[in-house]
Amino acid sequence: MLIIQIAGGLGNQMQQYAMYRKLLRAGADKDIKLDTSWFDKKTQDGVLAKRELELSYFQNLPLPVCTAEERAYFLDRSIARKVFEKVMPAASKRFTESGMYHPEIFSLQDKYIEGYFACQKYYDDIMDELRELFIFPTHPDTDINVRNMDLMNEMELRPSVSVHIRRGDYLDPENAALFGNIATDEYYEGAMDYFRALDPDTHFYIFTNDPEYARQKYADPERYTIVDHNTGKYSLLDIQLMSHCMGNICANSTFSFWGARLNRRKDKKLVRTLTMRNNQPVDPEIMHDYWAGWVLMDKDGKVR
Repeated sequence: MLIIQIAGGLGNQMQQYAMYRKLLRAGADKDIKLDTSWFDKKTQDGVLAKRELELSYFQNLPLPVCTAEERAYFLDRSIARKVFEKVMPAASKRFTESGMYHPEIFSLQDKYIEGYFACQKYYDDIMDELRELFIFPTHPDTDINVRNMDLMNEMELRPSVSVHIRRGDYLDPENAALFGNIATDEYYEGAMDYFRALDPDTHFYIFTNDPEYARQKYADPERYTIVDHNTGKYSLLDIQLMSHCMGNICANSTFSFWGARLNRRKDKKLVRTLTMRNNQPVDPEIMHDYWAGWVLMDKDGKVR
């Protein structure tokens, strides 16, 4: 049996689910389940940034959850077992992501798997399947639902590019050290210039957790539209909107990665930051293998 832990925010949950679907494809004879216990109240009481199982917001998404007994088989270890696994790491029942890409994950047997699995190479070949599985809900507010439908139609009919700007929690000191100074002003300007060179009439749709900042910086309605009406549980509808744009400019955030990943357009162009975290050095050549077909741009706004 394999069990994949589901944890973190929506983008990470979607990546873990994508890994589940890829492992199903790679080993049809394996029993593979999901552990969603990270979202139990007892666990969330000890989490600084509390989360919900947002995968459940998608319509009819299959979620084969493991039992407490199945989870305990992997995680409840005696002192003697812990000592043995320290001496013989290969004997451990747990596999924890430690790098950007682990090809060995597809040959694992009898493991509890932990990680965020952001690398596009893991599941790039099953994106069509994932686009069919992630069925977005309809906003219960009729006016907002109509607004979303109108925006999607508009995005399909013009040279449209989504821009995801994550501020808010990324400005907190503990997060800024890890994620700050990556999606810089220079990065966004360089990415927008990339699309303006393709079509001077490009219209940018700004998605951000700091709409007041966006309204000040991107005030020209002829060039920019600030999208800020999908909130709370229905924030995930911003991913759906992003996916209808011709181009996607991503923050170093898995939320906007999914807006780009679910893009079905044949003319799409996907731009992301060269790096994801400040403690994770990258080689552009390797990154192009891990993110095939994506435009990689550094913090100075240069294509790498």
